[in-house]
Amino acid sequence: MLVLTRKNRESVVIGRPEDQEVVMVITILSVEGGRVRLGFEADSTMPIHRREVWDRIQGEHATDVRRDDTRQSRGRLGALREPMTS
Repeated sequence: MLVLTRKNRESVVIGRPEDQEVVMVITILSVEGGRVRLGFEADSTMPIHRREVWDRIQGEHATDVRRDDTRQSRGRLGALREPMTS
């Protein structure tokens, strides 16, 4: 984990050094009490979520994948059980 200290209105840039592409800019918008407001700038196709939302999405995705795998396995088992015809 990279730990940085930033002041209000300072940013962090996340990018790919090999092609010098900026992937995301994170800016400290405000610090009030124990809360920090962050601004994220990224391509609109890049999903950005709070961690708890990301975990829930990934959990739902894993459930969907397991459900699909089960359906496919049942289909393969059914095909194996069917008598072969020439």
